[in-house]
Amino acid sequence: MNNLVLAYLGDAVFELYVRDYLIKAGYVKVKDLQKKSINYVSATNQAIIIDRLVDNFLTTDEIDIVKRGRNAHSHSSKSTDIITYKKSTGLEALVGYLYLNDKSRLDELMTEVLK
Repeated sequence: MNNLVLAYLGDAVFELYVRDYLIKAGYVKVKDLQKKSINYVSATNQAIIIDRLVDNFLTTDEIDIVKRGRNAHSHSSKSTDIITYKKSTGLEALVGYLYLNDKSRLDELMTEVLK
């Protein structure tokens, strides 16, 4: 499947996991949910997350998926630099891939992300 399509799907899945986590953590005001979710869903924070995961959590196959997503030809971001944007796209591609192929591993990944 096209890496950008995986990232598109992964973006939605990632956001759903974050929203679910925050609501279960007791946040009930939309303003608070929005503020807290930025800690996970912004490109800058996703780049930090993927760097941490690559160093000590992901398998070699998963790192390959991240690299394919990161290297996919995409548009540039107006809100962040291209390297940060591409790293976040790599994370989203991995989430999309795991959503389609290994939900158990996706749960493990998102548990690690949301620590």
